[in-house]
Amino acid sequence: MHVLPPYRRILLLTEGQLGAFTSKTAAALLRYRATDVVGVLDSHAAGTDVRTVFPWSPPVPIVADIAAARALAPDALFVGIAPPGGALPGPMRQHIADALAAGMDVVSGLHQFLADDAQLAALAQQNEARIFDLRRPPAERTIATGRALSTSCRRVLTVGTDGNVGKMVAALELTAAARQRGLRAEFLATGQTGTMIAGRGVAIDAVVSDFAPGAVEELVLSAADSDICIIEGQGSIAHPGFSAVTLALLHGACPDAMILVHHARRTHYSAAPHMRIPRLAELRAIYESAASLLHPSRVVGVALNPLGCDPKLVREETRLLAQELRIPVCDAICGCTALLDAVLANTIPLC
Repeated sequence: MHVLPPYRRILLLTEGQLGAFTSKTAAALLRYRATDVVGVLDSHAAGTDVRTVFPWSPPVPIVADIAAARALAPDALFVGIAPPGGALPGPMRQHIADALAAGMDVVSGLHQFLADDAQLAALAQQNEARIFDLRRPPAERTIATGRALSTSCRRVLTVGTDGNVGKMVAALELTAAARQRGLRAEFLATGQTGTMIAGRGVAIDAVVSDFAPGAVEELVLSAADSDICIIEGQGSIAHPGFSAVTLALLHGACPDAMILVHHARRTHYSAAPHMRIPRLAELRAIYESAASLLHPSRVVGVALNPLGCDPKLVREETRLLAQELRIPVCDAICGCTALLDAVLANTIPLC
């Protein structure tokens, strides 16, 4: 498990990729760690208003380089993108080198490990800076044995119809809603962006497959004394590129309940082979069947992500899905109360 220092003055690096989907890590940090972000580093957008891209963002400045960022006194540079393949784009490298030369820590969720770059590692050492590669697998190698079943906390897993549909957002919103109800709720990050937000977690997609369920199990055990833990889902069980990590989460977490997350109006997978996404009723049955191999679990609600969709069409899809599935179907950000009610009704006996 990675544990980050408590950074309070974060600079987000998006160089040339500022956008809701192209820099989704930055987008999430601007929503969920807004008070800790002091600026965005992107020479292509310097001087513009970040709120034109992310309406939920605080009015932080966009600067062109590390020299211009010095006035913001950042304590760390967070790589704000998560591109397919996880390689570092060439234009970002100089910004990272400049940040390390200035004594700033660098936090990256890329598959390409920055600490293995001899020049960057030397700059970090010379300037007493640190590099955190969040996708570096944990040293511990644990085989899952179903120990999550022994925890007193109630376990909720967000599962998806595809990758990049909003499983992390749904998990974060459920955690916040549960805390507002007075529950001791824990968000368990299983991806690099979630770890940047929570300050702790493990990127499950980078763990050797034999040990991925065990890593999930360890996360759940770390929250064993909470009332409820919300585990961030990854990928989709029906997509050939994501199914392994999804099954690892199901069997490592042994969830008591699941929230199915879907991007409204999406009909085909966003990544190759771009096949048609199965009907949600079919996916619900598959998730429940796979989970029940270790522990009975139900999909108790659908979190519908409306980003970029016509509101009228989203309302119609919401109505049709609720009618078909007979469970709450809600926007996780605007309608999380109904989803939480469904979770509590199915996992925590109400007195």
